[in-house]
Amino acid sequence: METRRLGRDGPDVSAICFGAWPIGGGMGTVADQQAIATVQTAVDAGMTFIDTAESYRTSEELIGRAIVGRRNEIFLATKLSGSDHSREHIDRAIENSLKTMGTDHVDLYQLHSPQPQWPIEETMSNLLRLRDQGKIRFIGISNYSAEQTVEAVQYGPIHSSQPRYHMFGREPEESILPACLENGIGVIPHSVLAKGLLTGRYSPGHVFPPDDERHTAAAFSGSTGEGALEIAERLQGWARDHGRDLVQLAIAWTLAHPSVASSIVGAKSPEQVLHNAKADDWRLSDSDLREIDEMLGGFSIDE
Repeated sequence: METRRLGRDGPDVSAICFGAWPIGGGMGTVADQQAIATVQTAVDAGMTFIDTAESYRTSEELIGRAIVGRRNEIFLATKLSGSDHSREHIDRAIENSLKTMGTDHVDLYQLHSPQPQWPIEETMSNLLRLRDQGKIRFIGISNYSAEQTVEAVQYGPIHSSQPRYHMFGREPEESILPACLENGIGVIPHSVLAKGLLTGRYSPGHVFPPDDERHTAAAFSGSTGEGALEIAERLQGWARDHGRDLVQLAIAWTLAHPSVASSIVGAKSPEQVLHNAKADDWRLSDSDLREIDEMLGGFSIDE
């Protein structure tokens, strides 16, 4: 799999990152052995960048079990979740993550969301302290605005930013992605499949089981959901005309943006991982991107 530089002076990471939210059960129950096999298949396929978070239910534990004996092959990322950015909580959170995943360091430690009640200068100081202790190697942010990003980089090196970005959600193009480019921050977008709207697997009126976070998602219901699925069907046809499918198109589309270092894509089975990995070698041309823009017609959804 292709590797790309994470940030201006960061490490090389796989162009497709394995997103671990689904294996923790956030999108329906996944048996432990299936989850472990899914992670191991991702690593075998060259998807050696793995992204999780302390709040992703059982995903850190499952990743820890899956990477036994293979830690040196993996660029491992997790996140500090929740609203508490105190020194005490940060120390406790990183120790819990390290213990749960069975490792002595995390390659990329990310702030899951901005918490303005805690001065970013203080939070960054605590993360730099963890870096100096060898517990983390690089620092990232997630769901930060352009303004919050620019503020954070004043207090230490930020190597990655993780915004929600997909064909139906292009707001980051307005300011977040340009700010990352200007500041040498590698973008690692999440939700690139729009929680399934960009998979071609669902029809209007689809009902998700209660253990799937999408069972109450407005994006799958009403006129917005119908509009999204209608456009997704056209995109699916376009992708098939190019010998691919909608999932691979959604991944390749994010990778086409110059700010994107790696596209985070979740999976619940080895088969899904292998299918996602095939998007790695699809390079969309400028004319391809113009045709896709025409099909999208400025459509967007609120999530």
